[in-house]
Amino acid sequence: MALRVFLSRLPLPELALLAATVVWGGSYAAIHLALQFCGPLFFVGARFLIAGLITAALFARQLRRVTGREILAGMVIGVAVCLGQVLQTVGLETITISQSAFLTALYVPTVPLLQWLVMRRPPRLQAWLGLACAFAGLLLLTDQGLKGWASFGDFTPGDTLTLLSAVAVAFEIVLISWFGQARKPLNIANVTAVQLLATGVYALGAMPVFHETVPAFNWGWAGPALGLGVASVGIQLAMNWAQRDISPTRATLIYACEPIWGGLFGRFLGERLPAHAFLGAVLIVAGVIISELKLKVPRSGARNRSGPKAG
Repeated sequence: MALRVFLSRLPLPELALLAATVVWGGSYAAIHLALQFCGPLFFVGARFLIAGLITAALFARQLRRVTGREILAGMVIGVAVCLGQVLQTVGLETITISQSAFLTALYVPTVPLLQWLVMRRPPRLQAWLGLACAFAGLLLLTDQGLKGWASFGDFTPGDTLTLLSAVAVAFEIVLISWFGQARKPLNIANVTAVQLLATGVYALGAMPVFHETVPAFNWGWAGPALGLGVASVGIQLAMNWAQRDISPTRATLIYACEPIWGGLFGRFLGERLPAHAFLGAVLIVAGVIISELKLKVPRSGARNRSGPKAG
């Protein structure tokens, strides 16, 4: 009852973003189940090819005027998307849904560091604090638990691959920002369509290199691939619409729910995090929130005449 009242008071854009985090959280479980019927490269390729074809159909008129710069941007961003998704999917073969969800969330505090390296933007104090908090959570969340404080070498292959996927996702965000700040504006719909199609083609094209074969048709992989492909398009459109009316800080607070939903779906499927891992998950979510908060220190004697602003 209380949850229903709370949701009824949320503005529609915030409800849309919250729904997106539920789908994101559920995607870890869907991928985990689909991997029982197909390989990771095939699943990523099928999922994003479906999303790309749907996006291309929706924006076919705009795609007729696609430029070389938009194709280049989509193909470059697609490399980061493909790496992030494939590494995360392979990692899910050996670690739990909950671990994958919380480890992937580390992309948020990683973005300021990559912006520093690529775009020469020094991280704010909050970014350093959030990164430190998330790093502590990382060491507690892995299978080694408290032993992780003593040795990075004890991370499992699944932990390492998922961490690398978080770095790739952070690179994706930085690349989107870098291309978005170009002198001549790019058509977002065109870039998105090329990006999704490129991701699917890259993943499918890599299958022979890693000796992965095309699986027989089975709704065990086809259902999740189709569902996540359609969901990717819907979520992208919802984000573009909702974030016109929501501040980046408030949007980030909502996005921080994604790993929480992932953990809940994992628990529903029978996963149980030990106490140290649960504490690590809490620290990672706290690090995500802290890294994106924009704290302002008021000047001595200053008075706020306009009242508090919505976050």
